[in-house]
Amino acid sequence: MGKAGQALRQVLESYNISQSQLATGLGVERPIVFRWYHEKIDPTAETVVEIVKALNKINQSAANEFIQVYLGDLILLKNQIITQDLPLSDKVDVTVLARIFNNITNSYKYLYFLSLLDILKRRKFDTLSPISFQEIIVEMLANAWYPHKYFKLSFGIQDQIANKLDTLELEITEPILKFRDTDKKLLRNTINHQNLDDIVVSINRYVSYRLIRPFFTQETRGLKDYDVNPDIINLANNQFHTKKPLYCFNAEDQRNCNAIILHPDWIQYLEENYTIVRGWASWEWLNYMQQGNPSTPNVVNKLFMPQERDSLANQIKYWKTILKHRDIECIYSKVKLDKDEISLDHYLPWSFVAHDQLWNLIPTTKYVNSSKSNNLPSEEYFKAFVELQHKGLTIAYENISNNQWLKYTESFVSELKVSQADDLLNLEVLIKAYRITTLPLISLATIQGFSPNWVYA
Repeated sequence: MGKAGQALRQVLESYNISQSQLATGLGVERPIVFRWYHEKIDPTAETVVEIVKALNKINQSAANEFIQVYLGDLILLKNQIITQDLPLSDKVDVTVLARIFNNITNSYKYLYFLSLLDILKRRKFDTLSPISFQEIIVEMLANAWYPHKYFKLSFGIQDQIANKLDTLELEITEPILKFRDTDKKLLRNTINHQNLDDIVVSINRYVSYRLIRPFFTQETRGLKDYDVNPDIINLANNQFHTKKPLYCFNAEDQRNCNAIILHPDWIQYLEENYTIVRGWASWEWLNYMQQGNPSTPNVVNKLFMPQERDSLANQIKYWKTILKHRDIECIYSKVKLDKDEISLDHYLPWSFVAHDQLWNLIPTTKYVNSSKSNNLPSEEYFKAFVELQHKGLTIAYENISNNQWLKYTESFVSELKVSQADDLLNLEVLIKAYRITTLPLISLATIQGFSPNWVYA
C-alpha cells in the first residue's frame, strides 16, 4: 500500500496544490484525500482515474507527473494519447509509429510490439543480431499468460492467442503464481520447452508484416490480401535505409523469413523514449482490452504481471480487533478462529477483483484459504458471509473511534453503493447491497472461467 499516496504527495507538494483543492475537484471530503496523502489507504484503480481527471483540471503538468510517478513504465491511465505525446525525432517518422494500432480487431499487434520492447530492453538495446519470430512469439505468449490464464480476461472472438495458450501444457511453478518471476524468465522457459512450430506459423501469418504496413500505406493500397505480405517484405528490405521502417526481414521470400532486423535509428529512438513509448502502447492495449471486458473490475491491474501483492496488515488488524471482542467461526469450516492464526479470504477471488478491499475480505484458516484458492464460493455461503461482515462492522462501530470507523468503512460505502456508513449496520440493507454488487460479478467471473460453486469439504 502507498504507491498512489506517495505519487500524490509528491505531485501536490511539487505543484503547490492543496489537499482541499483536490478534494473539491474530486467532489469528496478532505479527510479522504488526507488518508491517501499519508498512505493510510490507497485509492482504487477507478478512483485513480478520477484523481487524474481532477488534477488535469487544476494543472495538466501535475496530472502527467502523477501518472508517470504512479505507474512508472506503464503510464496506463492517460485519458487521451495523441501523436505529439510520442516524442518527435529528426531521424525516424514517429507519426507512422503512432498509426500502427489503427483499425485493430485482435490483440496480436499490441502484444507483438510490447514484446519487441521487452526483448529490446532485455538485450539492453543491443540488437545487431536478428530477433527470431519464435523469440517474439514466446514473449507474446508470456505477456498474454497473466491476463488470460491468471486473470481470465477475454481477448475477443477473433483473437487466437488465448486459444494457443490453452493448447500448451505448461509447468506453472510457484514463483510464476506468486509474481516472483520478475522478468518472465521461468514463464518463457516453460513455453519454450513446448513444440511451438505450428503456433509460431499461425500467429505470425500476418502480424510481423501487417504491423509495419503503415510505413508503406501508399505502396500497398489496393493490393489483394495475399499480395500484401510479399510486398511488405520487399518494400521493407529494399527501402530499409531510405524509408526507415521499424524493421526489415532476414529473407526476401516469406517462406524463408524467420526473423526481423530492427532499424538502428528506431532502436536508438526506442531506447531514448522507452518509458513513454511503452506507456503509449500499454494504454492502447488497455483500451482494446477494456472494450472486450466492459464489466470486468480493475482491467488496468490485470494486463501485466503484478510486481508484488500489497500487504494485508491493516485488514488483518481490523479483523483481529473484531476477534478480540467476539468469537467468530469460519463460514466455510465452522471452526472457531484464533485471532493470531487467521488468514484473510477474498470472497470473490483476488485474481478476479484485483484488490484487497475490506468489503470482500473475511477471516478464515490458512488451510481453508488455500483450499478455496481462486474458486468462487457456493451460494450457500452468501448469507453467512454477509452476516459475518455485518457482525464485524457492528463490533467495530462499538469499539473503535469514529475516525477509524469511517476509514475502515470507506470501501464498503463506495463499492456497495450505500448512502452512508451507518447504513452498513442494518443487516437487511447490507444483504441487499451485497446481493446487488456480488451476484453479477460472480456470474461474470463464472463466464470468464473461474470455477463456481466451491464448497469446503
